[in-house]
Amino acid sequence: AHSASLFGFMGVASAIIFANLGSAYGTAKAGVGVSSMGVLKPELIMKSIVPVVMAGILGIYGLIVSVILNQNIDETTYTYYLGYKHLASGLSCGLSSLAAGLAIGIVGDAGVR
Repeated sequence: AHSASLFGFMGVASAIIFANLGSAYGTAKAGVGVSSMGVLKPELIMKSIVPVVMAGILGIYGLIVSVILNQNIDETTYTYYLGYKHLASGLSCGLSSLAAGLAIGIVGDAGVR
């Protein structure tokens, strides 16, 4: 069914969108901590970059999952079961990366002050 692939593509989109939202928030919030560290203690600036790298990896996770899901969507043999399965996979990857990005951003900012 052609409408079954809608759910699969929604999973692909949710994986990449939510993962990159978490990655962007975590990078921005932890980047503020890196900036304040550069002013207060410039010798520790390399240690404060770790949360920025961790937050950036979240976007890569979303990209990997969305590419894997996208490769499995077939126009002829795609069922509703696969569509729902891919939607759940994309949502679990995207929303967990969003939550991790929020946590990394808050801890990355507060941990270096």
